[in-house]
Amino acid sequence: MAERALNDSFNGLSVKRDQAQAYDRLASQRESHRPVAAMLRVRLKADGRIVEILPDGSERALPSPLAEIAQQMRYGRPAGGFLAASRAARAGAADAAYARGVRARTKLTQAQFAARIGVPIETVRNWEQGKRSPRGPARALLKVIDEAPDVAFAVLSAKPQQ
Repeated sequence: MAERALNDSFNGLSVKRDQAQAYDRLASQRESHRPVAAMLRVRLKADGRIVEILPDGSERALPSPLAEIAQQMRYGRPAGGFLAASRAARAGAADAAYARGVRARTKLTQAQFAARIGVPIETVRNWEQGKRSPRGPARALLKVIDEAPDVAFAVLSAKPQQ
């Protein structure tokens, strides 16, 4: 038992000695032993690139996820891989078919439908062509129009009460 306590105290001393040596090394290098958050100085260039300002004043381009995506698209590879691209295409196609179906069931043209729901005609075209997907309130409005078109259009066309 006494031997174990003696070994533990020697181990504790060796750990403290190692820490002291590490602090001495840091002090000799004029470095702090406390971790310091590194500050990154950046600049937005006129062409949209973000560059890092180095200590000597020169600049270095930062890797950008958007630049990586653009490069992948340039070479015909979908960003995020083919699986992500196929999922996005299926979701976009389903949204486009849904938006087109809702409008078709109302028997309105794109221009008439856009005017009734209060959005630009380009928005309806983008939904139906799969360029954009209706999100949030627009998706909810399409569902209401799909279930009860007469009620939805009556509410949308009603003048606000004062």
